[in-house]
Amino acid sequence: MVPALAVAAALRADGAEVAFIGAGRAEATLVPAAGYELHAISVEGLSRSNPLRALRALLRAALAVPRARALLARLRPDAVMGGGGYVAGPVVLAALSLRIPVVLTEADSRLGLTNRMLAPFVRRVCLAFPLSAGEADERAPQRRRLGSRAPRRWRSRRRERRAGSYRVTGRPIPAPSRDPLGARERLGIGADETCVLVFGGSLGARTINRAAAEAFAGRSSIGSAFRVLHIAGSREYAELAARELPGGYDLREYLDEEDFADALAAADLAISRAGGSVFEIAAHGVPAILVPYPHAAAGHQTTNARWMADAGAAVVIADGELTAARLARAVAELLADRTGLAMMAAASRGLARPDAAREVARELEEVARR
Repeated sequence: MVPALAVAAALRADGAEVAFIGAGRAEATLVPAAGYELHAISVEGLSRSNPLRALRALLRAALAVPRARALLARLRPDAVMGGGGYVAGPVVLAALSLRIPVVLTEADSRLGLTNRMLAPFVRRVCLAFPLSAGEADERAPQRRRLGSRAPRRWRSRRRERRAGSYRVTGRPIPAPSRDPLGARERLGIGADETCVLVFGGSLGARTINRAAAEAFAGRSSIGSAFRVLHIAGSREYAELAARELPGGYDLREYLDEEDFADALAAADLAISRAGGSVFEIAAHGVPAILVPYPHAAAGHQTTNARWMADAGAAVVIADGELTAARLARAVAELLADRTGLAMMAAASRGLARPDAAREVARELEEVARR
C-alpha cells in the first residue's frame, strides 16, 4: 500500500480523482485514513504449498473479475494502476476487458507472479529495479506475436517497442522528512544523541526483534551511550514490552507514515528487513544493517540487500546468522567509525529515487490522455 498511496498523493496533487479497489486488509484502514474511496472485492493470496488453498484462491480471483468489471464500469476511470499484488489480478483483467489503459508497478527486484502474467498486455510497467535482460525479453508482449523468423526490420522495431514497455522509476514512497532536528525533537531524541532505529514491517520481524532486544539490553555491550527506537510490530510488541529494557530504549508497536519518516530522518543507523523499505532508507540517507527475510518470493529481499551493500550503503547479515552478539558487534563497529558511517550515508543518498511517485503518476496521466 505504501507505493500506491504515494502515487495517489502525486495524482491528487495534479487534480486527479483517485479511487482504490482492495480486499480489506491493510487498505481497509490506510485508504480511508488518507481520504480516498475504497471499493472491496473478495480475493486471497495464492498458496504455493497447499494445492486446495491455491485452487480456492484461483476460484475467488475468477469470481472477482465480474465484480471488478462492474466497479470499473461505474467508476469509469481514465486509467488503472496495478500494484502488483494478488488484488491487482482481477482488477487489471477487468480493466483490459473494458479497454481501460493499465500501468503496472513492481516494487521488488523481480516481477511478482501477477505482474509476470499481466505485463505483456499493459501499456507500461514501472520498475523499482532494472529487469535482467533475459527477464525483460521473456516478458515482452511482441515476442509471442512475432516469431523469431520475422523480418529483421520487424525485429528491430519489436525490440524498440519492448524496451519502451518497461521503465525504471524506483519504488514510490511518501515524501521523505527533510527536518532531522525537528524529527528528533518530536520523537524525544536529543540533538547530540546517537539514534539506532530497529524495525521489521507492520507485523514485525521475530529474528530482528529478539536479537535487538538482547543485544541492547546491556548498554555496555555497545560501548557508548545511544538511543534505540524499536518499532516491534503488532505480533511481538506485548512480549517485548514485558521485558526489562534499559533507559533510552524506546519500544513502540507501530508508527504512522509521518512518524516513520521522522524516525528515519532522526536515525544514525537502521536495522531492518530488506523489503521495499530500502527505498525509504535510501531517501533519508541512512546507513543500514539489513537482515533479508529468507522466505521472500524469488529471494527478492536478498537482492534488495545486495543492491544497497554493493553501493556501500549497508551491511548484510543473513537471517540464520543473526544473533544478539553478532548484531551488537556490527553496531559497535559501525558507530565507532564515524567517517565510514558518513560514507555509508552518502552512498545511501546516492541510491535514492525520491521522485518515483511523481514519475509513475506521469505515466498514468500520459496513458489516460492517449
